Order: sequence, then structure tokens, then C-alpha cells
Amino acid sequence: MTKKERYNFFIQYFSEHLPKAVTELSYKSDYELIVAVILSAQCTDKRVNLITPAFFKRFPTFKSLSEGTFEEVFNLIKSCSYPNNKAKHLLGMASKVESEFMGKLPDNPEALQMLPGVGRKTANVLVSVLHDKPVIAVDTHVFRVSARIGLVTKSKTPLETERQLTANIPEHLRNISHHWLILHGRYVCMARKPNCVACGLKEICKYYENLAKKNLSC
Repeated sequence: MTKKERYNFFIQYFSEHLPKAVTELSYKSDYELIVAVILSAQCTDKRVNLITPAFFKRFPTFKSLSEGTFEEVFNLIKSCSYPNNKAKHLLGMASKVESEFMGKLPDNPEALQMLPGVGRKTANVLVSVLHDKPVIAVDTHVFRVSARIGLVTKSKTPLETERQLTANIPEHLRNISHHWLILHGRYVCMARKPNCVACGLKEICKYYENLAKKNLSC
């Protein structure tokens, strides 16, 4: 199977079975999304969605958050992973949006990465979800699943994975492809025990092919 055939199968499968894939983070504005995405680092979306209602009630805007205290923010997010660092990032992010971007979240990845707590992956998530820009954000799910399937080869970094996916996925499908890979990794192709029996990508999956050769099953 050629790389092009593998990508075509991947795109056709998800276009049919998951045509409206979206983020599972709950948000109503760009402010709420950046807070949720920062909180989601090494934390489940489910946990983040439990935290954010109270957080947004206390801090509904960039301005209110920029005026908050570390103790207040920490107490509201302490049930997520790395609350100390995330509290600092959230306060720093809000302060910088207020002081350097006139209270409005930038709409390009380069400017977003100037904000505390925002790396390349987070910036790509934001512009993809908020502005439908044709970028692919590579988190742990995307990195793992794209390699397992065989969409990406010999990649040792998220950036290399992003480059390979971007080169092979049509521009208009890049932002939804990010969600396809995340959701597949979250519910089917899990890290420790992938559910190959329920997977519709077995026909093109290199991981499954290797298992079959060894007469193993997931």
C-alpha cells in the first residue's frame, strides 16, 4: 500500500464515520477556549470541563483573570494536573493579552506563542478551532496514532509529525483531521491497550499488520 492510498483510506473513513468532529472542551468564547486548552495539558478534557464552570463564573474575562491572585486561581484549578504552573500561566496569559493585545486574543500562531502557557500545539489548536485555519496540532494522541497507523514514519518529534501530516492531508481537511486523530486515540487506539477489534482502520494500520504477522491480537 502506498502512502497516498493510506491517507486516502484514512480520509474517506473518517469523512464517512466522523464528518463533524470537534473539540470536547466546553467553551463559549476565545477566552474560555484558551483557558480550557491551557488546563488540558496532560489532563483529560472531562476533568477540565468539571473545573471551568466555577472558574469562568469567578473569572469571566481576560481582564478579570489578569486582576486575580495566584491563590484564587490555584484553588479553582487544583484538581487538574500541574496546578501551580497552570495558575501562573493563566495569570500571565491574561495579563499579556490585556497589556499587549488590547484585551483581544491574537489570531495567528506566532503571536499566540508569545503568551505564557501557549506552545506550538496550543497555538495551533486555537487558530484551528476559532478561525478554521489549516493547521494540525500534534498532541500525544495525534503523535501516537499517526505513527501507529503509518501515516507518519520515522518521526521523533511533534514538529516532524506535524510536517508530515500537513504535507499529505489536503488543506481544507487539516483542522478536522486533528480531531479525527485525537478522538480515535482517546476512544479506540488507546496508548496501553488499543481496541483493534473495534477499529475501522485495520486495513491500512501498520500496527495491526505487525500484530497479525506475529499471530497476536489486541
